[in-house]
Amino acid sequence: MKIESLEIVKKKRKDGSVGEMFEDWKWIFSYSSKYRPRIVFYTLLGLLSSTLGLVSSVASKFLIDVIVQRKTDKLWLAAAITIGGALFSMIIRNLMSRVTVKLEVDMTNTVRTDVFDRVMKAKWQSLNDFPSGDILNRFHGDIGTVASNAINWIPSLIISVYSFIATFVVIFYYSPVMSLIALSSAPILLLVGRYLIKKQREYQNKVMQSTSALYSYESEALQGIDTIKSFGVADRFSFGLNELQDSYKRISLIRNAFTIKSNIFMALVSLGVEILAYAYCLFLLWGNSITYGTMILFLQQRINLSGAFKSVTDMVPSFVNGSVAAHRIRELLSLPLEKADPAEDFPTGGVRIEVTDVDFAYNGGDTVISGSSMTAESGKITALVGPSGEGKTTMLRLLLGMVEPSSGSCELVFPSGERRILDSSSRSHISYVPQGNSLMSGSIAYNMRIAKPDATDDEIFSALELACAKDFVDKLPNGIETEVYEKGKGLSEGQAQRIAIARAILRDAPIILMDEATSALDVETERKVLKNILSKTSTKTFIITTHRPTVLSMCDSVYRVINGKLKLLTSEEIDETIRQF
Repeated sequence: MKIESLEIVKKKRKDGSVGEMFEDWKWIFSYSSKYRPRIVFYTLLGLLSSTLGLVSSVASKFLIDVIVQRKTDKLWLAAAITIGGALFSMIIRNLMSRVTVKLEVDMTNTVRTDVFDRVMKAKWQSLNDFPSGDILNRFHGDIGTVASNAINWIPSLIISVYSFIATFVVIFYYSPVMSLIALSSAPILLLVGRYLIKKQREYQNKVMQSTSALYSYESEALQGIDTIKSFGVADRFSFGLNELQDSYKRISLIRNAFTIKSNIFMALVSLGVEILAYAYCLFLLWGNSITYGTMILFLQQRINLSGAFKSVTDMVPSFVNGSVAAHRIRELLSLPLEKADPAEDFPTGGVRIEVTDVDFAYNGGDTVISGSSMTAESGKITALVGPSGEGKTTMLRLLLGMVEPSSGSCELVFPSGERRILDSSSRSHISYVPQGNSLMSGSIAYNMRIAKPDATDDEIFSALELACAKDFVDKLPNGIETEVYEKGKGLSEGQAQRIAIARAILRDAPIILMDEATSALDVETERKVLKNILSKTSTKTFIITTHRPTVLSMCDSVYRVINGKLKLLTSEEIDETIRQF
C-alpha cells in the first residue's frame, strides 16, 4: 500500500491535483483544530510512552549486566527503573487508548452531525444524484476514516518519527554496525512490497465484490419476502445464497493462501535479519566487545526499530486514504442548500396555486413537463390524472419546491393579489401525503408528531378520526403509543395510508397535496376521508393525483397529464375518463 500510495501522490502532483489532497487535509485539520489541546496532550503522552519504553529497555540491559556481574549494590536500582518504566509505559498506553476513543467518538459525531444536517437540507435534485447506499457508506466508512486521521495522523507521525530516531540513536550509540543491520530488511521489503500489495489489493477487491453481492442478495430477498413466500420459492433463494457463499468462501481461501505465502516470505526476511543480528551480537559477545545485557538490548530494539520504520512508511497510505475519504465527505457538504428561511404566515383566507408555462427536465435529461399550466383554487379539489411515469409526481415536486422549473413559474396567489414563488420555504404551509407507505419506526403518536411536534393527544385523535383511522387505532394494544416498524410494518397498507393522511390533516396547512394517497382504501372510506378533509375548512387548496374514478367524481377540476403536458378536462371529458377507468 505504501508504494501505491506514493505513486498516487506522484500522479496527482503531475496532473496538478495534489493540491486537492492538501485542500482535503486542510479541511480535516479544520475539524481537528477544535480538539487541539486534547490532541497535543495525546501526542505528549505518546512521546512520553516511547521515551519510557526506551528507558525501561536500557535499564533492563543494566539489570542483566548487574545480575551477570553480581553487582548487588546496583541490583535494586536497576530493577526499580526497569519495572517502573514498564509500568508507567503501560499506564500511559492505556490512557492514550482512552483519550483516542473519546476523541474519535467526538470527532465522528461532530462530522456526522454536520454531514447529516447538510444532506437533510440539501436540494432534492442534487441529493438524488447520490445512491442511498453510497451516502450510507460515506456516513459510516468515510466519516470514520476522516475522524481517525484527524485525530491520529499528525500525532502518529510525530510519535513514529521520534520513536524511530530515538531507537536508532540508542542502537547507534552502542554499535553503528548493529544499527545498520537492524535497518537492512527495509530496502528488501520496499522492493518486493509493490508486487505483494498489488496482489493483496486484487484479492481484497474480489472479496469486497463477493461481500457486496451477498449483501445485495440478502437485502433484496428480505425486501421481497412477501413475493418469495407467495410463489413458494424460499428454497430456491436459499440455494442461491449458498452459491454466493461458496463463491465468497472460495475467494476468501485463495486470498488467505496468498496472505500465508506473503507472511512466510516476510517472516523469512525478518528471520534472516534476526539471525544476522544475533550472529553479530554473538561475535561481539565472544570478543568481549559488548555485555550480555547490551546484546539483549540490541535484539529487542532491532524489532522496535523495524516497527517504528513501518509506522513511518504507513503514514503515506494513511495520508492518501484520509484525503480520499475527506474528498467524498466534502462532496456531500458542498451540496447546494434549499432556501433556509421559512415563508411568512399566510394571510387569512384561501390561496390559489397558479402554474404557468412550466418546462422541467431532471438534470438536463429528457423533458418531463413541457409548456404546462394549471390553476388550483382554495376550497376545491384539483386532480391530476394520467398514465404512470407521465409527470404527475413531478408536478407535485415542483409545487413542493423540491425541484425548480427550467422555465415558467409556480406561484401562490393570495386574495389581496399578492404573489409568491412556490419554493422550499413554502413547504411550511403544505401538507403532503406521498405515494406508498411513508411511516417510520416508532409509535403512531411519534409518526403523527413529525408533522406537528407540539400536538396534543386530543389533536392527534381528532386528525385520526377525520382520516377514518381512530377506530382501528383505538383497538390496538397501546392505542396511539403502539409501535410500528419501518415502512409501517405491523399495519395493513390501508391503515398505514390513513395514518399518513391523518398526519397531513394534523399539520393543518392551507395546502394539501396527496399523491395516490387513497389507493389502498375502499371506495366508501376514500370518499368519507376526502369529505372530512374538505369539511374541516372551506379554504384549503387540495391537489390530488389519482387513478380512482371515485375521486374524480368529487373533483372540481381535473387535469390530464400525458406526454409531459397538462390539459384541463371538460365535464364531458371527465365523465369519459371515469368510464375509461
